[in-house]
Amino acid sequence: MSPLTLILHIFLGSTLAGSAVIAVLVLGFASWTAMLIAAVAGFVAAFPVSYMVSRKLEG
Repeated sequence: MSPLTLILHIFLGSTLAGSAVIAVLVLGFASWTAMLIAAVAGFVAAFPVSYMVSRKLEG
């Protein structure tokens, strides 16, 4: 895993986790458990996304 992938994951992980939490709140699931699951799911989903973006940027 390249350093670019890790740097991208910092930004993409927080963005996807925040978006997932907002989506959960909009859908009406206002429990801590639902928000925590959404945040972890967004953070984990950012790994393949950051890998694909770094591959595209590196050429």
